Amino acid sequence: MKRNSRDYPEFYNWLIQPFIKKPHRIQLLRRLNRLLTFVMPGVYGLVFCWLFAKQVSLEKMWPFVWIPATGFVLFSLVRHWINFPRPYEKWEFQPLLEKRSSGHSFPSRHVFSATIISMCLCQLSLSLGLCSLFLSLMLAFVRVLGGVHYPKDVLVAWGLGILWGGLFLVV
Repeated sequence: MKRNSRDYPEFYNWLIQPFIKKPHRIQLLRRLNRLLTFVMPGVYGLVFCWLFAKQVSLEKMWPFVWIPATGFVLFSLVRHWINFPRPYEKWEFQPLLEKRSSGHSFPSRHVFSATIISMCLCQLSLSLGLCSLFLSLMLAFVRVLGGVHYPKDVLVAWGLGILWGGLFLVV
């Protein structure tokens, strides 16, 4: 059964009930969002520290730069072109995460970036990469719960991050 898009406010209200009933959970959600959005770029920086420590040649290090960079630029251009409104704009509700920007909801750049960073990490350590992919999924869930993205925004971003990260397998 296909759900009507007018049901989104009802779905979102159902989704956030555990947070509304216990407001301290809203603070936890906000802290988790902040933590994940700072940890993932930090992980990316650690990837380069590890590569330098292992004295990896610039030629072998190059994919760790160009794959995420080109993906981010192309992703940002497409997102800017689509310029889909955020849930709180379309439905006029107060999101749990503080966000003041408008548009550029689809797909989620935070989730794409976290996923492509995770794919970099997978090249160095599969177990750490998989843990990082789990964190990128957690970030996706937080962004939807926070009301700043629709589920499709984060799912498409995560999938595109996996696909673009697949370039590591062919270089």
